[in-house]
Amino acid sequence: MSKIFSNLKFLRLQKGLSQEQLADNLGITRSRLGAYEENRNEPSIDLLIAISDFFHIAVDALVRGDLTKTNLDGLMKIGKNRMLFPVVIDEDGRDAVELVPLKASAGYLRGYADPEYMERLPRMKLPFLPSGKHRAFPIKGDSMPPIKEGSFVVAKYLDRVEDIKNGQTYIVVTKEDGISYKRIFNVNTKKGFMECHSDNKIYPPFNVNLKDVLEVWEYTCCINMTDYREEELNVGSIMSMLRNLQVEMEVIKKQGNKKLNS
Repeated sequence: MSKIFSNLKFLRLQKGLSQEQLADNLGITRSRLGAYEENRNEPSIDLLIAISDFFHIAVDALVRGDLTKTNLDGLMKIGKNRMLFPVVIDEDGRDAVELVPLKASAGYLRGYADPEYMERLPRMKLPFLPSGKHRAFPIKGDSMPPIKEGSFVVAKYLDRVEDIKNGQTYIVVTKEDGISYKRIFNVNTKKGFMECHSDNKIYPPFNVNLKDVLEVWEYTCCINMTDYREEELNVGSIMSMLRNLQVEMEVIKKQGNKKLNS
């Protein structure tokens, strides 16, 4: 069921606009806007795009998400000041790291712009991460050794493909292939493609059309889960391992400070 009627009213009130003011900005009548907000009519595709442009909210989020449950300041921007998907903020006002379990990764293409999908994902805090929005993605297959299947790559969101560094590794989300982890070369914005390489040379490189790219995330760190038995791979064990990782990082940091001071 579409949530556009409640989202539209919510966004208008958040902007402090009257129905007449918003209608003028959208090029429609006040009574027509009222019909949408009261769920007596549904906007056309063209009008949905206009609403999306005005509020900088993705159409998927407008239609399917409940924006009243979303921190609007935590919506991520992409491209021409367009919003792509929600960012989960913890109670301290810091970005939480959503973990995409393997079983949930199949639905990621449908849910990446849906606040409710993001709300259902397990979350974690990794205070040692650099600034920026991070997310943890599951790794499948053997194309990127030494990272093994069952591990998670924690990666930082990139606003623009132009920020990709030649030869570095990234999580790439595309319309056709979903989530993949590859080493990227030769991003060509004029011709509209980039080269994706596997570190396992039995897999040939391939080109990806930039227009098919939904998200790009820059590698930050890897979490190796292969030491766990399959029955142990649950959210609780993952979170426990991450807490231990945090302790290890703190120890490394303290040892580094001692070396610098000695």
